[in-house]
Amino acid sequence: MALVRVPEPVSVPTAAAPALPPAPAFGQRSIAEVLTSAAASLGVPGFENRLNLPAAKRVCVVLADGLGRNLLKQKSAHTPFLRSVLQAGQGKVPVWLDSAFPSTTAASLASFGTGIPAGQHGMVGYDVLDPDQDRVVNMLGNWDPGVDPRQWQPFPTVFERAAGHVDVTTVSLPQFSDSAMTQAALRGGRFVTGTTSHARTAAAAEAMAGPGPALMYFYVNDLDKAGHRHGCQSPQWEYQLEELDATVQRLNATLPPGTTVLLTADHGMLDVPESQRIDYSADPALIAGVRHTAGEPRMVHLYLEAGLGGAGRARLIDAWRARFGDRIWAFTRDEAIDGGLFGDVRAEVAPRIGDVMIAARDALALYDTRRARPTALEVVGQHGSLTKAEREVPLLCFKAEGKKAPPRG
Repeated sequence: MALVRVPEPVSVPTAAAPALPPAPAFGQRSIAEVLTSAAASLGVPGFENRLNLPAAKRVCVVLADGLGRNLLKQKSAHTPFLRSVLQAGQGKVPVWLDSAFPSTTAASLASFGTGIPAGQHGMVGYDVLDPDQDRVVNMLGNWDPGVDPRQWQPFPTVFERAAGHVDVTTVSLPQFSDSAMTQAALRGGRFVTGTTSHARTAAAAEAMAGPGPALMYFYVNDLDKAGHRHGCQSPQWEYQLEELDATVQRLNATLPPGTTVLLTADHGMLDVPESQRIDYSADPALIAGVRHTAGEPRMVHLYLEAGLGGAGRARLIDAWRARFGDRIWAFTRDEAIDGGLFGDVRAEVAPRIGDVMIAARDALALYDTRRARPTALEVVGQHGSLTKAEREVPLLCFKAEGKKAPPRG
């Protein structure tokens, strides 16, 4: 039910606003604990095994971009090998984790690579405000030339910290070998590339064949691409899920026997129908006093003009709640920080976060068409918000058999 807007500048909604969900379980059961726990399981000093991973000589972490826990459960008929892993059990290792907040690749992969929450590493959205330049900058493929990735995210990565103790390898696509994202949050160790999944699994087996302890990161992005273009309920997405299942099965067959293999993801996804992809910039009340807009269609950052203060934030939040009611969470930067959504937040990072934030609670995507490309509104599968479909990701753990058995299909 839509909320009634009250006279300005008072902010007293006629119905209670939806409470924010709990913060990600940073330090306990989040994406930030995967590589740190893997390093600890290898005996690398300075790390804690918060996920109770088994002691190992080699660990291969497969990160499937866009694989939500709910989706993996829904589509288990397409994953016979992964289903068998779950059925076999994994001891005290949890079967799911929280993504970072926002539930988007930039924030979650940076937490994965550094072992710290977004409030520390500073990659707090798909695109965010750079206060020094007073302009919105992208954290993924269109990194701003005025931003140094190593200064924006200054902390050492897990790979850098582990490389002096174990062999560290990333296996991924060639275009990511020196990307700004890699420089910011995934730097360290060797980078091995392959243009097909078969080439990457073969490269992984070769890289892991050495006699010493080894930590490997194996990245798969096909699910995320299919989901954005066709939706996560599409045949195309299911096909890529089957390909992922076959890829992990090949790793099981070709990595050295006893290698710990972990499968996780950076975020989940849900489909948004075309009728619910809404241009919020067409409503003057939703952008009144807003200097910059940024973030994701399901996790919008709004940066206000200087001097508007608390009254300006309250008016803007009331306008959004009047328009969308309980379909959204609308909250301030301070509420997000106090609620722990970004973990502990450095002083330098706080201004990168929107003064007001709008998170979708149902199948809704919100666009500022003054700055979004027209093709952005064609995206079907979406993520970024606080729903379980977006924030809960799987964690599967097993020991590679290492046999040269032919993979399925």
